[in-house]
Amino acid sequence: MNNITKNALEESLKKFLLQKPLDKITISDLTTDCGISRMAFYYHFQDLYDLTEWILIEDARKALNEKKDYAHWKEGLSNIFEAVYINKPFILNVYHDISRDKIEKILFKLVHELIESVVEERSKDFLILNQQKDFIAHFYKYGFVGVMLDWIDSGMDEDYQMILDDLEMTVLGTIDLSIQNFTNKKK
Repeated sequence: MNNITKNALEESLKKFLLQKPLDKITISDLTTDCGISRMAFYYHFQDLYDLTEWILIEDARKALNEKKDYAHWKEGLSNIFEAVYINKPFILNVYHDISRDKIEKILFKLVHELIESVVEERSKDFLILNQQKDFIAHFYKYGFVGVMLDWIDSGMDEDYQMILDDLEMTVLGTIDLSIQNFTNKKK
C-alpha cells in the first residue's frame, strides 16, 4: 500500500508541474488530487522537496537498473539521460525551483555508482588501492554529471544520444589507462 500512495503522489506532482511551478504547488493540491489525507502525505514525506528528491532518486535508479558494468555503462548512462528527458517538465521545474544542487547531488551519487562498478570490474587484475579506484570514479563522475547538467541547463534540446557518443569517444580506454597509470606509479 505504501508504494501505491507514493506512486500516486509522484504522478500527481508531475501532473501539477505541467500546469504550474513547484513553488505554487501545495500539499493540499496533491492530497486532494490523490484522495488521501494530509497525514497520509506526511507519513511518507516531510514536505514537497522530500517527495521531489524521492522521485528523482527512484526514477534514476529505475533508469540505471543493472547497467553498471563495463560492457553496459553507456546504456546505463543513456537510460539516465532518457529518464531525465522523459521527465523534462518535472526536471526543469525542479532544476529551476529547488536548485541545481539537489539534482547535482543525486546525479553524482548515481553516476558514481555506475563508474565505481566499472572501475572495480576493470581493476580486478591490478594491484590498486581502493582510494585510487575511488579517485578515478570521482574524476569521471564529475565529467559525466557536468555534461548532463549543462544539457539540462540549456533546456535539453540537444539530442542526448549525440552527447553519449561524444562521451564514449572521450573516455574510450581512458579508465583502463588510469588504472594502469596508478599501478605503474612510482612510490
